[in-house]
Amino acid sequence: MTTVAALTAPHPYVATLLAGSNAVPKSPAAWLDALRAAALERANALSVPTTRDEEWRFTDLSPLTKLQVKPAVAPAALAVADIAGHVLPEAAARLVFVDGILVPQLGASSTKLPAGVTVLPLSEALKTHAALVEAQLGKMAGDELFTALNTAFLNHGVFIHFAKGAVLQAPIHLLFVAAGQDVAAHPRVLVVAESGAEGCLIEDYIAHGEAAGLTNAVTEIAVAANASLRHIKLQRESQKAFHIGSCAVTLGKDARFVSQAVTLGARLSRNNLAITQQGEGIEVAIDGLALIGGRQLADTHTLIDHLKPHGRCEQVHKTIVGGGAHAVFNGKVFVREGAQLTDSSQQSRNLLLSDKARVDTKPQLEIFADDVKCAHGAAVGQIDPEHLFYLKSRGLTERAARNLLTYAFGAEIIDRIPVPSLVAQLEKLVMQRTGEKADEKTGGGA
Repeated sequence: MTTVAALTAPHPYVATLLAGSNAVPKSPAAWLDALRAAALERANALSVPTTRDEEWRFTDLSPLTKLQVKPAVAPAALAVADIAGHVLPEAAARLVFVDGILVPQLGASSTKLPAGVTVLPLSEALKTHAALVEAQLGKMAGDELFTALNTAFLNHGVFIHFAKGAVLQAPIHLLFVAAGQDVAAHPRVLVVAESGAEGCLIEDYIAHGEAAGLTNAVTEIAVAANASLRHIKLQRESQKAFHIGSCAVTLGKDARFVSQAVTLGARLSRNNLAITQQGEGIEVAIDGLALIGGRQLADTHTLIDHLKPHGRCEQVHKTIVGGGAHAVFNGKVFVREGAQLTDSSQQSRNLLLSDKARVDTKPQLEIFADDVKCAHGAAVGQIDPEHLFYLKSRGLTERAARNLLTYAFGAEIIDRIPVPSLVAQLEKLVMQRTGEKADEKTGGGA
């Protein structure tokens, strides 16, 4: 057991979230116990964010505070057949977590991994790559409440290492399944790509059933000089669930990083992405798509911090919002003094499918260098009546025409994912969901 007892949190719900933190097994690494103890102390000093906090002013967490969640003692019993629809044949390795706990028998062997590529449970990596894990774990993620909670419960996680010059074209698939009722899961992923390495990681969050619970995920990615990494995150959990995810990325000289995020599930979701340019000449591409309806809320916050010259970043974030759903996008781009010749652009494009749907979008640029090329823009609108009329004049019903136009709006993001089986899964799901959104607008029936 951990040697640090949980303190009395000033916020009653924080105390609820921290319940069970003392049950995390003691680590063989003293530094990890110290890291968890510091995170526990930090979490105890914080309160649950409210709409009075600037970074959360559009996202009301009060529905979450009504849910009493705790970590699972054991994962729900699932068979391979239960996840068959989410298996990606292109994957070189697959690790499966159920209710935040690794279930090895549901995974796929990593025999396809080339020399220099390592995929291990964090507990094993502490034995085989101790120095590397200690140097990176907890160094990139911030210290806000949910990140501190994740670190305080840090036990089940994944370590992915691309050694110098190692290249893996096939993706590594991490599948996180939420199955238990009122479960709080705290997945942790650490990725280290050394100089000249190339790789692709898919984080896939799904639900088995319609249970309500909390997924509080933290991913840390260090991409060294001349290395390249693609990070794909899919969130398609239960419409009753809550999902809060944070991804922190550091990029060395001439590093390349691609982020592709698709949000479809959860009653309330928050996706934080923070990228820090630590070397010259980096290239970044960020794609985001949120497709929501009903009473869903999807909040995306991104931060790209250009600290060095010759940084290049292109970001496109799209939302499709139906019913009484609410989408939020806050994108910040910092160009620091001395980060000359930065080329950074940001676009927020939003499609409203009903009169009650809502979008709050806030692209931001803060520039402290004088030789840069930066741009941002935001657009919010509904389906173009002329496009709708054209398709109806060609024989499509109102529902079918809306379905097609809505799908086409989001297809740009999905089609850029270089994993054919995953694209097929998403196309099928998005076509189904856009049909549902069309029904929300028209009242049903083709």
